[in-house]
Amino acid sequence: QVQLVESGGGLVQAGGSLRLSCAASGRTFSSYTMGWFRQAPGKEREFVAAIAWSGDTTSYANSVKGRFTISRDNAKNTVYLQMNSLKPEATSVYYCATAPVVRSWSVARSYSYWGQGTQVTVSS
Repeated sequence: QVQLVESGGGLVQAGGSLRLSCAASGRTFSSYTMGWFRQAPGKEREFVAAIAWSGDTTSYANSVKGRFTISRDNAKNTVYLQMNSLKPEATSVYYCATAPVVRSWSVARSYSYWGQGTQVTVSS
């Protein structure tokens, strides 16, 4: 069993930055792919970024490429999402997710463990 707890959300002006953290419990964290998704009111959950267990491979949604950076510290059982140049359309609840095997990084149903989410609000 893996438990995930996100933190770092908040209110920021457009153009600003936030860093989200996701703390994981469980000894197998270091062997799992980790992903970040977001969901705005009335919209489907969408892929943001993912990182391989080793940290040497990452993937990003086109909408955040060049502005967001995913990273992980396996010694701290934590994955991060650095978000720069934030836009109002980034306003969402952000979730981290993982699974023992993630067949498709950008597909939400590929992940079996989810955090409770952290709210990010970007004002214009």
